[in-house]
Amino acid sequence: MHFTNHSHQNPNSFLLMGIPGLEASYFWIAFPFCSMYALAVLGNMAVLLVVRSEPELHQPMYLFLCMLSIVDLVLCTSTVPKLLALFWTNATEIDFGACATQMFFIHGFSAVESGILLAMAFDRYLAICRPLHYGSLLPPEAVGKLAAAAVFRGLGLMTPLTCLLARLSYCSRVVAHSYCEHMAVVKLACGGTRPNNIYGITAATLVVGTDSICITVSYTLILRAVLGLSSKEARAKTFGTCGSHLGVILLFYTPGLFSFYTQRFGQHVPRHIHILLADLYLVVPPMLNPIIYGMKTKQIRDGALRLLKRGIVQS
Repeated sequence: MHFTNHSHQNPNSFLLMGIPGLEASYFWIAFPFCSMYALAVLGNMAVLLVVRSEPELHQPMYLFLCMLSIVDLVLCTSTVPKLLALFWTNATEIDFGACATQMFFIHGFSAVESGILLAMAFDRYLAICRPLHYGSLLPPEAVGKLAAAAVFRGLGLMTPLTCLLARLSYCSRVVAHSYCEHMAVVKLACGGTRPNNIYGITAATLVVGTDSICITVSYTLILRAVLGLSSKEARAKTFGTCGSHLGVILLFYTPGLFSFYTQRFGQHVPRHIHILLADLYLVVPPMLNPIIYGMKTKQIRDGALRLLKRGIVQS
């Protein structure tokens, strides 16, 4: 993203403060972050390879899972490499344009992920509550349209959020965070931040509020349908599939909402706790999502084993 710097408005660069109070431990803190990032990349790449190599997995549920993996890769790659550079080499400086771009990717793709989780809930609702019409209601082309809608909505809503930074005049260069979080940057402005605050809260509430309500309604209907099944085996299988999805949803929304609202209203939350949790939010879900789906979804497990065996045989 391109932003024109004006000396009276935008500094050429910002300085990321990192995690206050834990500077002496940066070297050691970086290792778990590096390990989690490596697991996130390997796990999500494995999901993409398994689904791509197994024709029977070319179904809406697994295509949405691939989209989730792509978004998770974007989210953690937008932050963790810079975070590791900060921890290991004290590379605190970040260019204004790079800061705005990082912010766009973090907030934009978080909104995209919320939309994909909603699409996955809709897919499960159709598969369980409308099984006879599943194929006609959700054909392959509909999957692409739902994914495109999630991308355009998420990135479209977050583009103004990032562009509004260019209208501010900044009184400080030190960002009280370890990455370019929207409110942490806005707080550096000398004034005139009301449009940024209002738009940020409105966009986040619109995305999270709409998606969480729709997901809750979908799973309420799913739960009612599952409890009506006569077969215990069918109930257990359905609960297993939906349980993994619910775990991913809670893993995404709970720390995300905590981070969002404590940045605005949580004056009593210690700063290092808030920043550390915000950092973990961008790397822990991408690391755990493939593990959750791999453990809970037999088709993914079997596909991974077949892919591994083919690799061993070919080698």
